[in-house]
Amino acid sequence: SAAWSRKKTRAEEALHDLASELLEVQALRAERPGFAFPADDAAQLAFEDSFPFKETADQLETVVAIKQDMEKAKPMDRLVCGDVGFGKTEVALRAAFATAFDGRQVAVVVPTTLLCRQHFQTFRERFQGYPVRIEQISRLVPAKRARAAKEGFADGTVDIIIGTHALLAKDVRPRNLGLLVIDEEQHFGVAHKERLKRLKGDVHVLTLTATPIPRTLQLALAGIRELSLIATPPVDRLAVRTFILPYDPVIIREAILREKFRGGQTFYVCPRVSDLEHVTAALEELVPEVKVAIAHGRMAARDLEDTMTRFYDGGFDILVATNIIESGLDLPSVNTIFIHRADMFGLAQLYQLRGRVGRSKVRAYAYLTLPPGRMLSPAAEKRLEVMQTLDTLGAGFSLASHDLDIRGAGNLLGAEQSGHIREVGIELYQQMLEEAVAEARGLAQGLNGGRKGDDDWSPAIAVGMPVMIPDSYVGDLTVRLGLYRRLAWLSEGDQIDAFAAELIDRFGPLPDEVENLLQNIALKKLRREAGIEKVDAGIKGAAVSFRKDHFANPAGLVAWITGHEETAKLRPDHTLVLMRDWQDPAERMQGVRYLVGELTRLACEGEGQGNP
Repeated sequence: SAAWSRKKTRAEEALHDLASELLEVQALRAERPGFAFPADDAAQLAFEDSFPFKETADQLETVVAIKQDMEKAKPMDRLVCGDVGFGKTEVALRAAFATAFDGRQVAVVVPTTLLCRQHFQTFRERFQGYPVRIEQISRLVPAKRARAAKEGFADGTVDIIIGTHALLAKDVRPRNLGLLVIDEEQHFGVAHKERLKRLKGDVHVLTLTATPIPRTLQLALAGIRELSLIATPPVDRLAVRTFILPYDPVIIREAILREKFRGGQTFYVCPRVSDLEHVTAALEELVPEVKVAIAHGRMAARDLEDTMTRFYDGGFDILVATNIIESGLDLPSVNTIFIHRADMFGLAQLYQLRGRVGRSKVRAYAYLTLPPGRMLSPAAEKRLEVMQTLDTLGAGFSLASHDLDIRGAGNLLGAEQSGHIREVGIELYQQMLEEAVAEARGLAQGLNGGRKGDDDWSPAIAVGMPVMIPDSYVGDLTVRLGLYRRLAWLSEGDQIDAFAAELIDRFGPLPDEVENLLQNIALKKLRREAGIEKVDAGIKGAAVSFRKDHFANPAGLVAWITGHEETAKLRPDHTLVLMRDWQDPAERMQGVRYLVGELTRLACEGEGQGNP
C-alpha cells in the first residue's frame, strides 16, 4: 500500500545515513592496521595453567578464537556471550595477560563500583608474582589514588586499569592501549558507547555479556561483529531453583534460616533505595537470629566498601541491597536470593540477579516475591513467565534472543531502541542495510553480479482469495511469525514441498489459505525471472505489470499475444491483460500459474537470444 511504501522509503533514507556512519566506524578500524600479538610463549602457558578450575570446552574454544583475532594485524571486535558464572572473566584475563606481556596496556570498563572492586581483586590475585601494575578507578577509590592511576596510565607505568564510567572521562589518556574489555555491556548507554569509540581506534575490543541487548546481538548475528558463545556450564554446577510467590513471612524465615544453617549467606534485593530501611526492619523482626547489612549506590564510598568487605568475610548473614549487586559479583557463599517486588524489575535484570547465586557446587534458590492480592501488568506477567521457563543453565543467550524477537534490534548505531526495524521487519531491514552499505562503498555493482538493484524489489500478487496462515491453524502468534519469516527465504520447489510436509506433520492438513500462500511463494521466483512487478487476478481475468515497463523478450511477447488475440491484449501503459472467466478460486490460481509460467518461458528465451 501507499503507507507501506512511505515507511519503506523513510527506512531507506535513514539507512543511507546509518550505513555511512556504520562504514565510517568499521572502515576506520578495518583500514587502520592493528598490531599482531605474538603466539603463546612459556609465560602465557604458565599463567593459563594457574587457573584453579577446569576449563569448559566452550571456554577453550573462545580463548583460541580471541588469540587468533589478536594475532592478526586487524583490530578485533568480538562479543563473548556467556551465562552468568560460566567463566567470561577468565577469558578476558588471558587476553589481558597476552596484551600486557607484549608491552601494551589494557582498559577494563565495568558498570558498577562493586564489580570494579571485585575485578580489581581478581586481576591482582591472578597476576600475583608477575611484573604487571594494576590500578582501579571508581567512586570507591580515593581521589589522590585515582589521579595517580590516571597519570600512570598516561605515562605507561600502569599496565592494566579497571574502572567504571570514570574511565570514560576526558582526562583518561592511555599511552599505548592494546586491549579494551567492556564487561556487562548491556548496562552502558549510547552516550557511554560513543565515548568508548574514542578509546577503540585501532585497539582490540572484547565485549563480555550474559544477556546482550538486542542491538548488540543483531550486530553479532549480522556478522558485523564476531560472536563467541560460552554455553557449557562449569563442572558440577547446578541450576538455580526459582520460585515465584506472593510475599510470605513464613517461607522467607524458613529459607533464610536454612541457608544460615548450611553455612551460607543470603541476598535480599529491593527495587528502590526507599524500600531498604523498611525491609531491613521487617527482616530483623522476622529473623532475629541473623545479622543484616544494607548496601546501595547512594552510600558513602567508605561505608559501602566496609559493608561489602565485611559481607565478603562472612560478617553478615543477609545483605539487603538494590540491584547494585546485579553485575558480575561472584560470592560462592551466597546461595539464596530474594527479589522483593519482582514485578518492578526488567527481564534481563531478573536474570542477572538470579545469576548472583548458585556459583558453587551447592544448590541455590531464588524467590521472586510479589505483593499479595495485587494485579500484575501483562508485561510483568510475561517477564515472570519467561523467568519461570528459563530455569536451565546457559539460558542467557535464549533470553537475549527472546528479547530481540520482542523488541526488535533498534537502529544499530543510533539512540533509538526500536526505530525502523519495527516498521519494516528485521529481514527487510537487514537486506536494506546491506544494500545501503554496499552502495556507500561503491560496491553495489560487484555485490549484485553487475545487476544493481536486482534484489531490491519483490513482485506482488493479488488473486482475490485469502493467502495466509490462519490463527485457527497455528494458534501461537510467535510460531506463526517464525513460519512467515522462513517462508520469505524459500524459492525452490523442493524447499516449498518440504515446508508443506513439515506443516502437515506439525499442524495437520493444510487449509485452503495456506495452500494459496504456498502457491504464491512458488510463483515468486518465476515472477522475478519474468520481470513481473505485479499480478492482479479476479473473476474476469488478470492484469500483469512489468518492472520498468518493459519485457525481456518483446518480440516473443507480441507473438504470444497474437496467438491469444481473443483473450490477451497489451494496454498503452504496457500492462498485459488476459480476459478469462475465473469464478472458481482454484481455477483462478491455476490460470495465474499458467500465465506466469508462459511469461517466464518467453523471458528466458529472450535472454538466451540476447534481447535487452
